[in-house]
Amino acid sequence: MIIYIILFLVILQRLTEVFIAKRNERWMLSQGAYEVGSSHYPYMVALHAGFFLFLIIEVVTNHKSLSPLFPLLFLLFIAVQVLRIWCIRSLGSFWNTKILILPNAEVVRKGPYTFMRHPNYAVVCLEIMLLPLMFQAYFTAFCFTLLNVTMLSVRIPLEEKALRDATNYNHVFQKKISES
Repeated sequence: MIIYIILFLVILQRLTEVFIAKRNERWMLSQGAYEVGSSHYPYMVALHAGFFLFLIIEVVTNHKSLSPLFPLLFLLFIAVQVLRIWCIRSLGSFWNTKILILPNAEVVRKGPYTFMRHPNYAVVCLEIMLLPLMFQAYFTAFCFTLLNVTMLSVRIPLEEKALRDATNYNHVFQKKISES
């Protein structure tokens, strides 16, 4: 039963994030933003929808139970959710599920973005591993971790190139590297 409650809450959270992303997208576009990587976006949506579908199927059809490490994995998952919320709040109106670039915008360097370039992607990677592991859905954890890494290997370079071309991204990260 706890499996279904957690999955319901996570899916509800994702739907809420879609609403936030759509609101932010409207604002960004009204400010002159443009989208990059729109050709891979439907595949990313399919990957994330497929993740939940495969997770539910694996748990139900294989009568999976909670992992013996569930308490630890669940605490880690909660910590990752806190980091997710911190990412979203730190980016504010710039947070989105799409790659939207606002020319000449200042790159956000607060919250977890002070410490790393793509903490939200790290969150997604951790979730795609932790959620299935909590329910011993090892096939889903393995396959979707690989699919997600493949997706990010396309997405991150596109996003970084667009940010370098249209914002102060290079300046911010050159300065960060020289401070190290």
